[in-house]
Amino acid sequence: MTEHTIPVAPPPRLTGPRIDPAPVADERQALTESLDYYRRTFELKCAGLDPGQLSERSVPPSTLTLHGLLRHLTGCERWWFRIQFTGEDVPNLYYSDDDPEQDFTDLAGDVDEAFSLWHAECARSREIVAASSLEQTGTRRSTGEPFTLRWLMLRMIGEYARHIGQADLIRERIDGATGE
Repeated sequence: MTEHTIPVAPPPRLTGPRIDPAPVADERQALTESLDYYRRTFELKCAGLDPGQLSERSVPPSTLTLHGLLRHLTGCERWWFRIQFTGEDVPNLYYSDDDPEQDFTDLAGDVDEAFSLWHAECARSREIVAASSLEQTGTRRSTGEPFTLRWLMLRMIGEYARHIGQADLIRERIDGATGE
């Protein structure tokens, strides 16, 4: 008797429009394009999923979800660029002293609205970057110490890169999709 194997389709690959950072660029262009690249990469990790899938937890006991990461990154954009760098008087998003992890643990609310808010915060961050020099400083609320826009952009690139790695694993667990 001959055994037949049933071919298994490879997992789906995530693809979508995204512009690689220029390989030859000045510092501002390199930082700006790299941060936008990671923002778009995160968005691609979430593409094509319904709200229920975006809120699926990774692996118990972890509370990580794509929706939670979205909320966290939205809060980071506001916290770092608007509140700490420019000193805007706007409330924190998805955070309180009583519930500092609510960006990850409280997934109430409409996911489409969460994406709209993230897009708006990213747009405001881009405006701030465009209007500021890399040497301009903001003030860390926790220490009172200054930081430059250059440092902030590097920090945000790292923030997105770290969370994109988590998003990779969450997305692959949801539907097997990999890539981008």
